[in-house]
Amino acid sequence: MAMGYTPKYAENFEHFDYVNPNAKKGGALTLSAFGTFDSLNPFLLKGISAAGLGELVFESLLEKSLDEPFSEYGLLADDFSLADDGLSATFHLNPKARFSNGKPVLAEDVKFSFDMLMSKQAHPQYRIYYGDVDRVEVLDERTVRFVFKQKNPELHLIVGEIPVFSRDWLQGKTFKDAAEIKPVASGPYVVDKYEIGKYIHFKRNPDYWAKDLPVRKGMYNFDRIVFKYYKDTTIALEAFKAGEFDFFYENYSKRWARDHVGPKYESGEIIKKELPHSNNAGMQGFAINTRRDKFRDVRVRKALSLAFDFAWSNKHLFYNQYVRAYSYFSNSELASSGLPQGDELALLEKYRDRLPARVFNEVWRPPSTDEPGALRRNLIQARDLLREAGWTVRDGVLKNAKGEAFVINVLLIQKGFERIFAPYAKNLAKLGIELDYRTVDASLYERRAKSFDFDMMVTSFPASMSPGNELRNMFSSEAADTEGSRNYPGIKDPVVDALIDAVINSPNRKRLVTAAHALDRVLLHGEYLVPNWFINKHRIAYRDIFGIPGTLPLYYEPDSWLLKSWWMK
Repeated sequence: MAMGYTPKYAENFEHFDYVNPNAKKGGALTLSAFGTFDSLNPFLLKGISAAGLGELVFESLLEKSLDEPFSEYGLLADDFSLADDGLSATFHLNPKARFSNGKPVLAEDVKFSFDMLMSKQAHPQYRIYYGDVDRVEVLDERTVRFVFKQKNPELHLIVGEIPVFSRDWLQGKTFKDAAEIKPVASGPYVVDKYEIGKYIHFKRNPDYWAKDLPVRKGMYNFDRIVFKYYKDTTIALEAFKAGEFDFFYENYSKRWARDHVGPKYESGEIIKKELPHSNNAGMQGFAINTRRDKFRDVRVRKALSLAFDFAWSNKHLFYNQYVRAYSYFSNSELASSGLPQGDELALLEKYRDRLPARVFNEVWRPPSTDEPGALRRNLIQARDLLREAGWTVRDGVLKNAKGEAFVINVLLIQKGFERIFAPYAKNLAKLGIELDYRTVDASLYERRAKSFDFDMMVTSFPASMSPGNELRNMFSSEAADTEGSRNYPGIKDPVVDALIDAVINSPNRKRLVTAAHALDRVLLHGEYLVPNWFINKHRIAYRDIFGIPGTLPLYYEPDSWLLKSWWMK
């Protein structure tokens, strides 16, 4: 099935184009992970789950193609259909499907998995994401039906992605107490051994049931996969150079430009490469927590954005590797542009009385500092906006009418961002604002992010080529009040809620693009973050030990593609 178009692969296809069906099986792959972990259950709010679990251990009813916007093909399900009225989807399970304990995957397991994910023991994001599912019905031993509360054009595909696990996993314990029990699921790997916060080892299930399916041919080719944990990414890079692990996905421009060098790079033992991609880049930015009174006024938030000098950072810190993020769907056809016209204007007209006039008559662009003197002009504009919002400078300190100083506390997990915030802090100081930033350990960061205990934090809003229910978890009013959601700015806007529904319920691709443009425009004019940057290439380095498919997927993350498609030479 596909979302609003004909799927690329025919019913009798043999394998995906981005894999090598004759890839050799064997060998051990060692990867790095950042921070720590204390749980083997990736579906809980409490705790930090180990790397690799979702990718290697758990499977879903359907497998998503990496070279189409939103197409899915049978995995645990060998047949599936959408009801004529659009209010239910039925899946038949492949009789060959087996869990790692050898037991068959049955309809009761699918229902059990869904019920656990929707319970209050699980992370609340699942109750938001699958909120339009009314119930799951077991029709027979291998047939299960998802009944929907309302029509939703993508819901039958979304429920196909639900992770399925065995009823035997919990061993009589509650779901929230399964953090230290090795999962029982149907994936190609099982957890072998681990030490909390240090490493986790996966080994191939020799009896993996799906190895010959078209959606698994040429995939998951390593016998063993190990994740080693590092507290600091700079230390991790030195460990990579020393041969402690095999692959490095680089996110820091400075390291990419200056630190991926040395004898092993020169000899070809380590290969450094940029891989093009067509991913929707979404939006990365310094999220501003509007739950705090000082950030409620949109003029204040815009002033904070005006103080960021991206052009300077790109030149002096990023080696001109980045492009400024200009949309919540950057690098895609879903990004809004110009003034609203045609179908988009007609959609926005429904909410004109609840939207600021600038949505209709101003083209939103991230503040630019490309031209000489631009930063000074931006800071003068920011000063005026802050003054309009009731903030004035007294004795060099920006204060409100109550005499409260304007101080921003930034929550950081990656030390590399400190060099980015340092010049930003200097610019804000010219406005009388104190910016306090510090890097905290992974556990504290996780707790504070989940409980929205910050003024500002670096975050990203990832976006697919066919956005849907995940938008609720990032931007809806419900998510703003739900601990653990990704709505870090605390966006609570009924127009945003309505436009999210318009995206989700779009009957075809054209309507989806129109609704995405409108949603993007309203979010941008809300000034909920200081826009950051994106890159349309993946920067990777790896030891010259791998066979790699000759065809790249279109929409992918390199570490996931490595796990799925690479092999040992």
